[in-house]
Amino acid sequence: MSLLEQSEAQALLNDATVSPDTVRDCTDRLTGFLRRYLPTFYRIEQRANATTVIRGLLSGLERKTCEPIAIEAGLARKPIQFFVGSGKWDDEAVMAELRAHVREDLAEPKGVVVIDPSGFPKKGIESCGVDRQWCGRLGKVENCQIGVFLAYAAEAGYAPLDRRLYLPREWADDEARREKCHVPEEVKFQETWRIALDLLDRSLPGLPHGWIVGDDELGRAAEFRAALRRRSERYILDVPCNTTVRDRERRRPRRKKAGVGRKREVPFRRADSWAASQPESRWERITVRDGEKGPLVVDAMSVRVRAKQDRRIGPEERLVVIRPVGESRVDYALSNAGPEAPLAEVVRAQRQRHRIEEVFGAGKGEVGLDHYEVRSWVGWHHHMTLCLVALWFLCLERRRVGGENPGDHGGAGQAGLHAVAPPSGAGSGANRRGDHASAAA
Repeated sequence: MSLLEQSEAQALLNDATVSPDTVRDCTDRLTGFLRRYLPTFYRIEQRANATTVIRGLLSGLERKTCEPIAIEAGLARKPIQFFVGSGKWDDEAVMAELRAHVREDLAEPKGVVVIDPSGFPKKGIESCGVDRQWCGRLGKVENCQIGVFLAYAAEAGYAPLDRRLYLPREWADDEARREKCHVPEEVKFQETWRIALDLLDRSLPGLPHGWIVGDDELGRAAEFRAALRRRSERYILDVPCNTTVRDRERRRPRRKKAGVGRKREVPFRRADSWAASQPESRWERITVRDGEKGPLVVDAMSVRVRAKQDRRIGPEERLVVIRPVGESRVDYALSNAGPEAPLAEVVRAQRQRHRIEEVFGAGKGEVGLDHYEVRSWVGWHHHMTLCLVALWFLCLERRRVGGENPGDHGGAGQAGLHAVAPPSGAGSGANRRGDHASAAA
């Protein structure tokens, strides 16, 4: 029996079948989806260009920049490039409409808002905000741009919420570079955690949610955690393993002489050292969710602590230690959740961060999140806005047909991510080449 004759292979082939009706229905759904967003574009030609670009981002093009999108649609290149790179349309109005859509369609009281700084490797030095800085995608310091993104996770699915480009201090202080890349005068240098606060302040009003989560770049910033507490936001933020904490549940050491001198305090320890000293019986096994290869299970424990940073001792928080079963990795996080929040609930909120990273990772592959050749501040935000609208459509499609990853590179199935046919009169697929040189906006 050949491999293709085996029952498992036959099932995979059946799942990979995409019927004409599936393609036609997906196109119709995209048309209905875009009706909500097109009124945010002022002019009729802007609406036509927005439709063309979003269709191109959802297509099977290998490189989803302006030139191949225009060629695929049978249109001139320059109007599409101008529309994305410097067109006079309000991308913030589009994002506000997207957030309203998410509130109506997905929001729930236990929703999780995820902050995800993401790096985009760049070869040149002309693009707005590009610098040698940590790129999580590459796992090293490299020439890249950094975008700060917000996403929303609920039981029913996932959605992007907002985005902003990080501008390094050297860029913020360089008037010539600012002018060349059209950086607005009001944009100043901000650490990524301050950008995250701004995004939260404009995205959260009216959006039901129960948690704020983020990686250790945000968690290590004591000022960020303090700002969330002032906003009465409940968080669980990853922190580095060398975070110094004091165990508030451990009894204080006795004084050398009873009743003489100040009471002694429990000494500070690194989070990983504290976790290593705990008995195996302290770990609690938690099933986070069902996965494609079976349930995702972790061992976790928590303790009330006070963290020390920059010689300052913070208020009482909750150190959460998570060890995925079958993996050597151990994650550490700080939360202001009180004892009324079960450990399982805290852990499940924290694990949403990793799933959102998968969603944005899929966005880079499936809607061209990192396929851009724009250099200006406006161009970056225009491109990201159109990509996030396309990604939200894919998230809705995933919910409609089921399945885990909106960017799965396996069989298309009934969820066929590239089932959005180009408009009539589109160019031949022969123009789908790996890279296209085009002028940067």
